[in-house]
Amino acid sequence: MPCDIEVLRQLTLFEFLEEPDLQQLASVIETTELKEGDILFESGDPGDSLFVVNKGEVELYTKDTAGQKIVLAEARTDDIFGELALLDAGPRSATARAKEDSELLVLDRDHLLFLIRKRPESALKMLAGIGAMTRKADELLRTRVSRNANDVIEIHSTPLQRVADLIAEFSGSMPFLILNALWFGTWIVINTLPMGVRQFDPFPFGLLTMIVSLEAIFLSCFVLISQNRQAEKDHLRSDIEYEVNIKAELEIQHLHEKSDRMNENLLARLNKLEKMLSSRSSDQSSSAAANS
Repeated sequence: MPCDIEVLRQLTLFEFLEEPDLQQLASVIETTELKEGDILFESGDPGDSLFVVNKGEVELYTKDTAGQKIVLAEARTDDIFGELALLDAGPRSATARAKEDSELLVLDRDHLLFLIRKRPESALKMLAGIGAMTRKADELLRTRVSRNANDVIEIHSTPLQRVADLIAEFSGSMPFLILNALWFGTWIVINTLPMGVRQFDPFPFGLLTMIVSLEAIFLSCFVLISQNRQAEKDHLRSDIEYEVNIKAELEIQHLHEKSDRMNENLLARLNKLEKMLSSRSSDQSSSAAANS
């Protein structure tokens, strides 16, 4: 049904249009009403119009190959959606479903060109909407695909945590053991054998004991920090494995549903073919009986 001019005055997209332009648009723009749960369009449908939400809320979502629902956006009052299919004349990239009773304005390409000529700023509003959807899609791709736990931990690591990892890794290596053995051996030799050198830490090596104790304290702290990060990494890895298992389960379920549909279609075609053959055999029998 035609749009009320008062509705156009209340929407940001049309707020700077002059009265004659508002009247002209109001006479050609259609409005559509949706009940809660109604589907406005589905992914893959041809798109030749965009929509402005006058009241209500519309959910835009798509589904991945495993059949999981991915909510892209929730359009509320004064929001625009559906502009992508209008601009590139391609199919709808998402499904639009009313989350509550809603009223929408429907703009086709001619309406859009008229609006942009009268108010070029409206194009920026639509570009901002496309940009927001692109950012949301990028974030969904980043978080939904199978992630590498090592990469995720590395991204969120602080410089101190990286240093702790390096120290913990080096302290558990053979070079660290050999270095400590040489250091302790040299220290003990210098402070025990009479070599004409002044002994700076005679037996029982109090200074060496203090240094070793401090080394043990700091190494234990670095090792604990590294272990905590490893525990965090293991927890993240278990979450990723759970997500992968869920996706695999949904994919298997999707394949089962697809195979069931193929089986049903095949049986239907076979039944149809069998009926056609039976009907043809009956006709031939009737013809043969009539000829005889």
